Amino acid sequence: MPTIYDAIKKDHDEHRELLSTIADSSREKSERKKAWEQFYRDVKTHAAAEEETFYSKLISKTWGQDAARHSVHEHQQLDDMLEELNGKEIDSNGWSDTFDKLKHDYEHHIDEEEDEVFGRAREVIDESEIEGYGNRFLKRKSEEAKLIDEKRKDSLED
Repeated sequence: MPTIYDAIKKDHDEHRELLSTIADSSREKSERKKAWEQFYRDVKTHAAAEEETFYSKLISKTWGQDAARHSVHEHQQLDDMLEELNGKEIDSNGWSDTFDKLKHDYEHHIDEEEDEVFGRAREVIDESEIEGYGNRFLKRKSEEAKLIDEKRKDSLED
């Protein structure tokens, strides 16, 4: 059974690899596009599951409120870029510039989470309070995967 920290970190490591694949312009367009689609879907499910499990627990602690709000705000900014990129062809004008910004911002976000938020969370959330959250995160992520298209449609209608 993974801890919440291990489950999130595993996703982050996979996301870093996908970002590298997408950024490597020497790769075939189809390979980059496949990596993009996987990254898009996984980050969407990851962020939602993270907010509903890990950040909901953090927000219940005085210190965690600011950290959780900050991270959720970054999720929204990253989500906006994800949607902008998802609506364009991978080789269209401007795609690379927006992707470069997304890559930079996302890597900053996950580094900050791992280096600062995890450390502080371990100090303020007793292990007994968060036991089982790794499995909750993975279960929620699986449920979110079924909702991506529906949520995207709702978002576009707003």
